[in-house]
Formats: sequence, structure tokens, C-alpha cells
Amino acid sequence: MKYVFKKIFLLLVFSSILFGFVKISYAQTCGNLDECNKLIQEYQEQVTKLQGQASTLKNQIAQFDAQIKLTTLKIAQTQEKINMLGGRIVQLGESLDSLTLAFNSRAVETYKLSKFENNFYFVLSASDLGSAVSRFHYLQKIQEEDRNLLQRLQEAQTTYQGEKADQEELQKQLKTQQANLNAQKAAKARLLKDTQNSESRYQQLLAEARAEFEAIQGILAGRGKETEVGHVDQGAKIATMIQGSSCNSGGTHLHFTVSQNGVAQNPFNYLKGGIDYENCSGSGCGSSDGDSFNPTGSWDWPINPKIKFNQGYGSTWAVRNTYIGRIYSSHNGIDINSGSSSDVKAVKAGVLFRGSYVGGSGCSLRYVRVHNDDGGLDVFYLHVNYSL
Repeated sequence: MKYVFKKIFLLLVFSSILFGFVKISYAQTCGNLDECNKLIQEYQEQVTKLQGQASTLKNQIAQFDAQIKLTTLKIAQTQEKINMLGGRIVQLGESLDSLTLAFNSRAVETYKLSKFENNFYFVLSASDLGSAVSRFHYLQKIQEEDRNLLQRLQEAQTTYQGEKADQEELQKQLKTQQANLNAQKAAKARLLKDTQNSESRYQQLLAEARAEFEAIQGILAGRGKETEVGHVDQGAKIATMIQGSSCNSGGTHLHFTVSQNGVAQNPFNYLKGGIDYENCSGSGCGSSDGDSFNPTGSWDWPINPKIKFNQGYGSTWAVRNTYIGRIYSSHNGIDINSGSSSDVKAVKAGVLFRGSYVGGSGCSLRYVRVHNDDGGLDVFYLHVNYSL
């Protein structure tokens, strides 16, 4: 029995150090967590500083480089946490096995002893009453130690499950960080392609994005020049998309916006799901980093499928990863195109208006607006030619 006590004591001591710091070093961008944290802070400050500087191509590229480095460091930080946690989990698993084995062994021995001590004949056979009392207290001590061991075992099991959950969460975090890194690299590559590494071309793109944003804001605020056409039915052809470049737009697309009292609403709350589409709103068509495409409404779509989804609503991939984030922080509609037709149709019946807005760039951004019969919503269709 003394041998069993000694073995249990050693197991308890071993289990008490399980929660100590386990350092696992490996070759990475940063050698340990402290170094990772320090470098992450430095690059975060660098990114913030660059964001506050003038909008130049050189500055934008420097931002991408700093952001890519920052994300790489965060990946290294997360990976080291995962590795460290993996070592702790292995130790916890081994300790759990040992504690479980020890507890099962102790439970059997204690059960035998308790039956023996409770045997009336054994008590009577004791040399004296003091000896019987001593044996009774000895049994109580053993049972108390068993309860303590059981508590340690339960705590170890809880910690083990918690560490496993933490590891799974870190794995998800790592996957997200790796996707962000790929998106940042793709955004930098797109910037260099779009600008041809030319400062003048970069400034031109910025100016076009700024002019389009100002025009759309003006249109939603009711400052466009409009002419009432008349009532149109749901599904009626009301315009066609301009093919190719148009006012402050680099290519064919329909900017579709829903407004209530001058405040933009999420179009996906109104458009119905189940339509065939291709998501090209991220770093590339079909990439995993594109904007959410989640229509949940009842309206038919304003263009025919297959829908080419170029930009979503709100904080989009383009806002977060390209130069347009210098112009606005939230996209107030969706940018879409059709692979089968240039026709634009009314999503709901209402009064049709044809409009245009001339901003600081001097070009005229053409659009149509339908004031819906029900709900009091205004639906805007931008970058279009008027239908005859």
C-alpha cells in the first residue's frame, strides 16, 4: 500500500506542473511570441502611419508591403501558439491516462479495504478498541485522498477539453490570416497591373473613383437632373447597360442601389436568392475572398443571369484591399453585369425617372430611378443608356 501511495504522490506532483509554460522553438519570421508581439506592434504602427500620408502609388505599395509583413508575422504568431498548445495537449493527454489508471487502481483497493474494515468480525478481532478506531481513521484518510485524486482528474479533463477548443479556434484564425495574406498579395499585384506602375495612372484612377463616389452621393441626395417618364410595370425594360467605359467607370456594369428617404439600403435584403452567378468581387473570379452574395428578398433581379458579381454592399474586398478605400469606406450598392443581355428591368412597379449628374469631372453620369408603388423605396440603376 505504501508503494501505491508513493506512486500516486508522484503522479499528483507531475500533474501539478502541467500548466507551466512549454516553449517550442522553430524557425519562423519571429523566433518566439515576445519577438512576434514586438514586431507586430512595430508594423501596425507603420501601416497606420502610411495610411495617414498622401495618396501616392509609392505610398500605396509601401502600405501593401507593410500589411503583408504584418499579416505574415500574425501567421507566425498564431502558428507558434498552436505548436505550444499542441505540446501542452500531449502532456495533458498523457497525464490524464496516468491519473485515470491510478484512480481506477486506488478505487479497487479502497473498495476492498472498506469492505474489510466494515466487516463486523474484523472489528471484533482487533486487539483493542483503539486499534479499531485507528484503522477506521486510516480508511477515512485513504478515502479523502481518493476524493482529491478524483477532483484533480476532473480538473485535468476540463483543462484538456478547453485546450483542445482553443487549438481548434487558433486553427480557424490561422486559416483566416492565410486567406488575408493571399488577398493582400493579390491586391498588390492588381494595383501594379491596373496602374502599370505609373504614378499618373494611379492618380487618374483615384480621381475617377472620387468623382463617381461624389456623383452617386449627389444622386441619392436628390441633386441629379431628372425627368419623369411615367408608370412602369414590374419586369419592364427601363434601360440598357452602357457597354465598355463610361463616366468615371472603367467597364460595363450596373450600379444597383436601393434607397429609403435618401439612405442606402442593402440590396440583398430585397433581391431573391437562387439566381445563377459568378463571384468576381474578390482578388479574382471564383476566389474565396470575395464579398458575400446572400440575397434573401423577393424581388426579381434587374438583369438576366448569369450574374457577374463585381462588388458587394458595405465593407467590400475592394474597399479593404484597393485604392478605393482611400475614397470611401462603404459601398452603397452592388455592381453587377449580365453574361446574356444588356437589358435593365424594373424590379418593382412604380414611377420611372431618367436622370443624369454632372460632377466636378465634367462628365454626365446617366441613371434611371423607379419610385416603387409600395414601400416608398427608390431604386437607382446607374451607368445606363435610356430605353426608347
